[in-house]
Amino acid sequence: MRFYAKLLTLLMIGLLMFSTIQCDQTQANGTHETGEKNEDEMEEKEELVPVETAPVMRGDISSSLLFSSNLETERMADVYSRIQGLVAAIHIEEGDYVRKGQMLLEMEPETYKMAETRAHLTYQQQEAAHRRMEAMHQKELISSEEFEQSKFSLDIARVGWEEAKLNLEYTRITSPISGVVGERHCRPGDRIQPSARLFQISNTDEIIAVVYVPEKEVDNVVKGQFAFLTSDYLGDKKFQGWVKRVSPVIDPNTGTFKVTVGVKNPDNTLKPGMFVNAHVITDLHESTLLIPKTAVVYENELMNVFVVRDSVAHKVLLNIGYQDYEKIEVLSELQDTDRVIVVGQFGLKDKTKIKVVAERDTL
Repeated sequence: MRFYAKLLTLLMIGLLMFSTIQCDQTQANGTHETGEKNEDEMEEKEELVPVETAPVMRGDISSSLLFSSNLETERMADVYSRIQGLVAAIHIEEGDYVRKGQMLLEMEPETYKMAETRAHLTYQQQEAAHRRMEAMHQKELISSEEFEQSKFSLDIARVGWEEAKLNLEYTRITSPISGVVGERHCRPGDRIQPSARLFQISNTDEIIAVVYVPEKEVDNVVKGQFAFLTSDYLGDKKFQGWVKRVSPVIDPNTGTFKVTVGVKNPDNTLKPGMFVNAHVITDLHESTLLIPKTAVVYENELMNVFVVRDSVAHKVLLNIGYQDYEKIEVLSELQDTDRVIVVGQFGLKDKTKIKVVAERDTL
């Protein structure tokens, strides 16, 4: 009986020790899992926000007046015939570039050739008659009045011949200016009249944009002032120009005055009729601090920007000067060495830790 009592006691002690070991292992495992979860949560809390930055740079920025307009050509000519007749040949087509004096069209010349020959013969006849009258006048065989009448007849014959020669030349219609043929209104075989427009030719080497400026800006726009044109169709390209003319008259119905902006167009990129934005520059700030307009975060009526310092995004309230469609002048708070966030800034909070994944070299 003692033997069985001792055996039972040993079994109970073994079971107790086994339970204690299992409990310790379970607690250890629980502690390990909790530690992993805490580390994961810490990593999630410390996850950095990816952003793209651009530098704060010094440059020039201007204040300008913005207007919309359709382009026009400064020099444009409608070509008419001076005589009537049938179209024999057309030497150009719409879109062709022609030079001043270049042949555009030929008319059937036979009728005008015969008229020129007849006028020439009449002139020769009068010239011979005048020589005879001159010889007779020297011998006092005719009166002075008869001699003077002979001179007038010779002059009339000369004018008739010159007119016939001009009409023959007018059968060959040439371009009055250098430019591009914009329109053709005739076909071979057509009978044309002097009142019929045959071609329209535009010189696109210089383009103009006519805008109408509010009268309150009358002291801010003067002849020779810098300007530039932009077009949605041509992307970010700028075309430098100048204020060519300023009308001194203010329209009482609209309260505006007419301003003509001229732009050189040697490569013919700008086309007549194209819709453009005309920027008339009224002032210029040189070597001032600039940031890209895409960096600005609007909050109510305030303009803010996020500046990167020590991998932290700092929210800065802007004090701005001039601005255009791509950049803004900053008057305070920022330094030349700062970088601002241009992608990923929306939804950021002040002093958020960030990770710069891309850096631009320019605005």
